[in-house]
Amino acid sequence: MKLKVTVNQIPYEVEVEVDNTPAGLPAVNIGGGSGGGGAAAAAATSASGGVAAPLAGSVRKILVEVGQTVEAGDVVAVLEAMKMETEITTAVAGKVTKILVDVGAAVQGGDQIIDIA
Repeated sequence: MKLKVTVNQIPYEVEVEVDNTPAGLPAVNIGGGSGGGGAAAAAATSASGGVAAPLAGSVRKILVEVGQTVEAGDVVAVLEAMKMETEITTAVAGKVTKILVDVGAAVQGGDQIIDIA
C-alpha cells in the first residue's frame, strides 16, 4: 500500500506492507490534518457505525463525550504511535453512545474505540 505522508510540510510517498488486516476494516485515509504539528487525520469506521483505531498506538486524547452529536469528518480522538500523534476522525454522523477506551489505553488497528449511533 502506498501512502503520502507530509512531515514539516515536505510530502513523502511511502510504501507500507500490511499483514493480518482484519476483515471488514475499511481503507485508512491518512493526510490532510488540521495543521496540528504535522498530525495526520485518519478515519476508520467499524461495521457497527462506531470509530475504530486505524493503527496500533496509545490513546492520547478523547475529544468527545457520551451524548455529543458529531458530524462526519469531526476529530474524535488522538492516538500516539512512535512519538507521533494521529487525529482520528469519524466517517459517520450521529450521537456518541459509548466511549470504549480510556486515555492511555493501548489499542490495535481495528479495535473499536467509540460507538456512534
